[in-house]
Parts: sequence; C-alpha cells; structure tokens
Amino acid sequence: MRRLSDTLDAPSARGYLDGQMLIAMPAMSDERFARAVIYVCAHSNEGAMGIVVNQPAQNIRFPDLLVQLEVIPEAERIELSSEADELQVLKGGPVETGRGFVLHSGDFFIENSTLPIDEGVCLTATLDILKAIAEGSGPEHAILALGYAGWAPGQLEKEIQDNGWLHCAADPELIFGEDTSQKYDMALRKIGIDLGQLSSQAGHA
Repeated sequence: MRRLSDTLDAPSARGYLDGQMLIAMPAMSDERFARAVIYVCAHSNEGAMGIVVNQPAQNIRFPDLLVQLEVIPEAERIELSSEADELQVLKGGPVETGRGFVLHSGDFFIENSTLPIDEGVCLTATLDILKAIAEGSGPEHAILALGYAGWAPGQLEKEIQDNGWLHCAADPELIFGEDTSQKYDMALRKIGIDLGQLSSQAGHA
C-alpha cells in the first residue's frame, strides 16, 4: 500500500482511472475489499489512491468524531446542523485509518488543501472542512472516510489485469448516496452486469 502524499504529490499527468469507480470482482481475494466500490482520487505512474464509498464505519458517528478531534466541545453537539448530524462516516481503506478524508461536491474549496479530482468532486483532508460542516457552511454533498486505499506503481494495473477489479464512470449517487448497501449492485448495473450472471473470471476493458 502506498502513502497518500507520495501519490498526490507526483508530478505526473492525470491517470486514466482518475475520477472512476473501481468495483471489486466477486472472487476478490483480499477480504478488506470484498464487494468494495472505490472512488479513484489519483492514478499515475507513481501509484494510485482511492476512497472506499460503500463500507460504513460501524458505531462511529460524525458528531462523536467532532468532539474526539476537538473540532467542537461536547456542549455544542446539540447545536449541530442536521447535515452534520447525519453525515456518513465510512471505512475509506486500510491505510492511515486514523485520518479523515472528506470527498465532497465542488461547491467548497480551501486553497492549498482541497484537491479537485473530477468535475464536481474534490478531496479535502484537513480539520477546516470538518469545522465548516459542523457550522453548516460546508459542501452540499460530502462523505467522511477514515483511511484510504493505496497502490504502489503498477500494482493497480496488475490487479485489474488479474481480474481483481472492474471499473465504471462515477456519478453522485455512487459517491454520496446514503444507501451504501446498494452501491455495489448499482455500480455493476452501470456497466450492464447482473451479479448473478457474473463469472469470477470475467474481464472488463
């Protein structure tokens, strides 16, 4: 697994999977990524990183994290906006699981902190965006992921060649939709695949 700073700071051209969704094949051998749908934030010859968007972090709520990270004092929990109270917290991947990464709509931007990925989708990994969400001045759409998925140079390409992953175009419902349990089937349907008919050996160009 590759560290985020190495991948995002790479002076390489935009990768062909930037802004795409990776869909784990049913025969995925790594149980951490079973039925995973991953939004690819960066892909280049320096490696790749992405955020798993369909694995909820069990028993972790956004208001609790705000208090734990000292973004707000405990007494202010009841004053949070409904958006902050309901923000999804996901398991974004096995790397840096103690760090939060916010995937969000393009209506929010922090200079030198926000990474534009694709039209309408950005990534911000600083406390400033958590404060903005807590105050009700954050992006219209957002998910908070704890950790991310990272690949060394050439690793993701090999996994795709070995039929570990399919991929499809991203859309707001796949990224920000509240029903995480349906995202895997939704992503497969986007490329015309019925899970019941999908062979573990199938490929997708």
